[in-house]
Amino acid sequence: MTVTELLESVRRVEVRTNRLVNDTMGGAYLSGFKGRGMDFEELREYIPGDDVRDIDWNVTHRLGRPFVKRFREERELTAVLAVDVSASSSFGSASRTKREFAAEIAATLAFSAAKNGDKVALLLFTDEVELFVPPRKGRRHILRLVREMLTFKPKRRGTEISGALGFLNHVLHRRALVFLLTDFLHTNAGGASVLASRLVSSLAPPNHTGRDVIQELGLTNTRHDVVCLHLHDPRECELPDAGLLTIEDAETGELLELNSTHRSVRERFAATNAGRLAELDRALIRTGVDTLRLNTTEPFAPMLQRFFEIRRGRRRG
Repeated sequence: MTVTELLESVRRVEVRTNRLVNDTMGGAYLSGFKGRGMDFEELREYIPGDDVRDIDWNVTHRLGRPFVKRFREERELTAVLAVDVSASSSFGSASRTKREFAAEIAATLAFSAAKNGDKVALLLFTDEVELFVPPRKGRRHILRLVREMLTFKPKRRGTEISGALGFLNHVLHRRALVFLLTDFLHTNAGGASVLASRLVSSLAPPNHTGRDVIQELGLTNTRHDVVCLHLHDPRECELPDAGLLTIEDAETGELLELNSTHRSVRERFAATNAGRLAELDRALIRTGVDTLRLNTTEPFAPMLQRFFEIRRGRRRG
């Protein structure tokens, strides 16, 4: 891609996503997340009328009289876009790949954050951290993030979500809003190689990582405000009736031959993937992490807007 083509691509994304922010998203981002971060301000004795949920029970027990913690609402957020750029993100059965889809969603979030005066950071990861751009403000910074999302060439092919989250927990010293954009097709826990193994033997391979993805998500969500945006291509859940097919795992190179003319093969493939998604949903619910599945063949802005409105309703409730 030439410099001119790159600038034109970035410009197109900026125009399209700014239109979504202004016309469709409105103030949804602001109302869904603004003020979630809180800074500790003081510890003082309990006064009748204070919220009992603010009582510091350790100090109260030690001093023998009730004390409460007081917090000051942060005036700005730090939004982190953690984007999976592993080899599986290059797949797309429609007009765009999952990585292109992720870039447009992330750009929309970045421009929404910028409009609200928030800082934005970018993390691109595979099975290692490929790029981290620290949080900053301003249009030039956002355009740089868009450029990186569109053109960055990762060195690795695999996926390790827990490593990326662990990195963020290390470098982010204040509470942040973390958008995790991934297809959850990581090799050790539900990736294409796992699907192939299940189709062949109905056995999933063991997880050789230390802390698994779900545990790391739960831990990160206690320190920050994590939102999982699950990028899903419908072709990953169903096979066409197209004769003999060779399916390749983009991250491992593993090949699997299937005869898609057999209904039983197509049904087993669909059932395996439906089970994988249901298992993933149950695990994410247990972590308490807000999750939204976005289909690459459908407009994402209305779903994001509705998602933010639901979060706003929960906060007010």
